[in-house]
Amino acid sequence: MSSTSGADDPSAAGHILWRVPGEPTRGPRRALTLDEVAWAAVGVADRDGLAGLSMQRVAAEVGLTKMALYRYVAGKDELEAVMIDAAVEEPPGPETLTGTWREQAEEFARMVSDVWTRHPWLPWAAVGERVMGPREVGWVEAATRIFEPLGLAADERMDAVTMLFGHLRTTLATASAGTRPWTADPAGGSTMRDLVAAHADRYPALTAVMADPGRPVSSRWEFGLGCLLDGFESAARRRETGR
Repeated sequence: MSSTSGADDPSAAGHILWRVPGEPTRGPRRALTLDEVAWAAVGVADRDGLAGLSMQRVAAEVGLTKMALYRYVAGKDELEAVMIDAAVEEPPGPETLTGTWREQAEEFARMVSDVWTRHPWLPWAAVGERVMGPREVGWVEAATRIFEPLGLAADERMDAVTMLFGHLRTTLATASAGTRPWTADPAGGSTMRDLVAAHADRYPALTAVMADPGRPVSSRWEFGLGCLLDGFESAARRRETGR
């Protein structure tokens, strides 16, 4: 199979992601399952990030030649599609998230953050226009379900889901905003904090904020989440009262 066949075709990724379990495949009997290939790719990305992911690396992980790997996925786009849906793990069902809508939202946020912490490359791979797999869609379904009791309109619920995921993605990147780390440079060079401080006259407000030791990332995560949920509740109240 050609290395580019189906690589840029969204329908090809959709077919492989939404295949029926046990669905027969063409060609000789395969030695591995697609899930095994996907988890091998996850392992590579967990160790070396998306920059270290290649068909060659994954093929070596599972003991195949690069050409043999094309029997499972048509190219790197399909490989990333199946590895994303594997790495997100199983979404929470209605029986998993209990309590008030707010308690469910807080627990959901913790679960997403746990998954993203285990796979730091995942939040950045799971953006852009692409076909999502059934597990990933299951997380969106769970988030949408959480906001049902609020009485928000359908588009408002989807906006709430988008903002929730956006907050989690942003706070996960707090320690490395921009192109250089704000607090620690693994290469031993100047951090963004150092660079901003050196130009304090140009960035006085930011310098003042950064001079404060502040709170740990977890506290900022909780503060932002609380503000978001307060906002959703306020929007629902305005919809109910008409003001």
